[in-house]
Parts: sequence; structure tokens; C-alpha cells
Amino acid sequence: MQCYKIIKKIGEGTFSEVVKTQSLKDGKFYACKTMKQTINSVEQANNLREVQAMKRLSPHANIIQLHELIFDKETGIVSLICELMEMNIYEFIQGRQTPLPDHTVKHYMYQLCKSLEHMHSCGIFHRDVKPENILIKQDVLKLGDFGSCRSVYSKPPHTEYISTRWYRAPECLLTDGYYSLKMDIWSAGCVFFEIMSLNPLFPGTNELDQVAKIHDVLGTPDQSLLQKFKQSRAMHFNFLPKKGSGISRLIPNCSAPALSLLYQMLAYDPDERITAETALRHTYFREIRVAERKADTLHRVSGAADRVESSGTHTSLEHKFVWHPTKLGKQLRGRHTRQTPLMSHNMKHVAEPVIRRNVHYPTELPKLNIVVPGPHISFPVSTVPAFTLAHRGTLPAITSKKCQSRVAKPRDESHHAAFKTYYMPPLDRKHGGY
Repeated sequence: MQCYKIIKKIGEGTFSEVVKTQSLKDGKFYACKTMKQTINSVEQANNLREVQAMKRLSPHANIIQLHELIFDKETGIVSLICELMEMNIYEFIQGRQTPLPDHTVKHYMYQLCKSLEHMHSCGIFHRDVKPENILIKQDVLKLGDFGSCRSVYSKPPHTEYISTRWYRAPECLLTDGYYSLKMDIWSAGCVFFEIMSLNPLFPGTNELDQVAKIHDVLGTPDQSLLQKFKQSRAMHFNFLPKKGSGISRLIPNCSAPALSLLYQMLAYDPDERITAETALRHTYFREIRVAERKADTLHRVSGAADRVESSGTHTSLEHKFVWHPTKLGKQLRGRHTRQTPLMSHNMKHVAEPVIRRNVHYPTELPKLNIVVPGPHISFPVSTVPAFTLAHRGTLPAITSKKCQSRVAKPRDESHHAAFKTYYMPPLDRKHGGY
């Protein structure tokens, strides 16, 4: 930490503390997350679940970026230097008296769905999506805190007491760890409602009350659905039939497309719950998708023109291209039968732009690991002495002290996870480990 100056403490979580730091090299500000558990070696530090996830998911516009890993050999303390955001979603909506504009809610939810779609396509699910772990900076939203993530290919049962209770999916509440990546979608649906209404949807005081809160709104599920859940040792499925009040009564001013997406994200049956990829194609996000396509078309056309001009093939004014963005965009999408691009009357040669997409999607993950063969992403690893802070109280990870009142609410069970679940075992290099 000799290369960083500590500015102030930002927050504290179960396993870590976060401070705002400034680099002495470039003067930029970063968030430094220091782990409370000690590590024996740099190899173990690199195998931390959170480090592996951030390496695998980077770079992405809606995922927190890891800048540097710092390891202190003497104390075994590990610090993660990450990009600094302005605030989290909870801080953003805390104390507001009027609802957010629909376009703001839509913009943030679209980015959240993009982050989840990227995670799930990379074979990882978050397991703790909540307002405190969703960070924003101006109009940009990024998902953070990957200490609880797991591989989508790891077989259940998973850890039972995971995810903050208010955002915990029914399959997490009613089974002995038989859940999957669809739990992230449920949590995102709860966040969706909270951003729109400025209030939590299912603020249960304990697990039984949490299930009751869900049933008050969505109603009790059919027996056929409950049979799909494995019987939990701590809870029986003897629910009295009850019709829920519905979500629309809680947010009467919600638009029909938003309500449609919300219901699909909060489907009781995880098999019927919408995926992040499908959610991005929902009618609710139509305007954003149209704007993205227009921007993408202009970007590709501009890039093609720049490549042709920089090639030096046509230098005189009479040989300049005459580009028509709208018509060329349609032509690139194959809507015109004519095969030659638009050109001026005195243009003799043309280099048709080539659009290539090189997207890597994993096909298989090791059972206990979340890293798969793929492009190697290296991060600086320092072994200089780290700093130590006194641990006082409990605050949500990567958030500010303003969340103390929220933590005081009985929404979390104590975390019983052993240290062995806190980091991943060393990866076999031949399987693409970092």
C-alpha cells in the first residue's frame, strides 16, 4: 500500500473493509477492499473466489473492474484495488420522497440485466444481488462484490444461507440449497420494485416471515410446484391456500411493460422465471435497444469510413466517399438486394467494410472452480505491506456508513460459511487457471 494514500473509510462487510484511496503514481482515486481473513500465499490470493470472478468477467461495462491485487507476506492481508464509484443504489434512493423518472429506472435496470447476462454467459452466478452491491457513477451502473458467486456448473446442494434475506428466491428459502442462476433474476426483480417504489418488496423479519411476505403478494404456489422443491429439514410445505394481493396494487402507477417484466422476473417457479438474456429483449427496453442499434450502426459506418480513408487508396477530393448512414446501415443488415455499397458517381473502387464479431462463450467449467479456458487477463500483483484497520460493527460491503440504519433491520441471518468456501482451491494450469 506504499503506492496508495488512504483517504477515508467507505464501508465494512462480513469479510472485508473498503476505503477510498488515491494512487501516488497517477493521482487517480480507487476503492480498496481489504479482506479480513488472512492468506498464506500469493497463489491463494489469486484463487480467491472474488478475484477469480473479476478476472473472468473483465472487462465489461457493467462489472466492477479490478485494478490491482496487493498481498502482504508478513501479515497475510490481501487488498483489492478496484475502480471507485459514486454510490450504491440503496444510497441513491434512500430518503427520496418522489419516485425516480421511468427512463432512469429503465436505464439502470437494463444495465443490471446486461451485467447478469454477461455473468451467466460466463458460467457464474452472483448469489447476492441487492441494492448495496449495485454501484452507480453518473449514468453508469456496475455490479460488484463477487465474494459469494458460484459456477453455474457446480452441482447442488449449495450453501443454504446465502443472499440477503429480503432478496432471497423461494427456492433458496424452501430447499436445502437446490437453486441455480435463476435466483439472481429474482433478486434483480426485487431490486427493480425497490427502485420504482423506493421501498423493499419482501422485507421479512425471518425466514418464515419472508415466505409469508412473498405469499401475501404472489399467493401460495400450487402443490405441483412445491413437489419440485426438495423438502427442507427446517420447514414443511403445509401452506394454507392464499390468493396474493398482486404487485400492481403496490405500484399502481407502474407502466404495463414494466409490470410485465417484473412479474416474469418474480415468477415463483424458477423454471418459468425469465432469463437475463430474454429480459434484455423485453418490450420494456425497446427504446434503449433501438437507440443502441442506431449508435452501433453509426459507429460501424464511421469506423469503416476511417479505415478506408486511412488506407490512402483515395486521397483526392474527387474520390471521397459519399456515405449515407441510414441507407448504408440497412445495406449492412442485408435489407438491400444490391451488393455494391453506395458511392459517388466518379468513385471507381470501394472497400466494403467487414464486420466481425469474436465473442467467447465458455462451454464447460470445472466442478469447483469458476474459471474456464479463455483469454488470459493479467492484473498487477504487489507484495508490499498492506494496511490494517480496526473492525468496528458491520456495514454492507462497498457502501457507506449511511447504511447503518438499514443493517439494523433484522433482514440477515448470521453467515456460517467456513473459510474453505471463501476462496477457491488452486486451479490446474492445463484447465486454463490463472
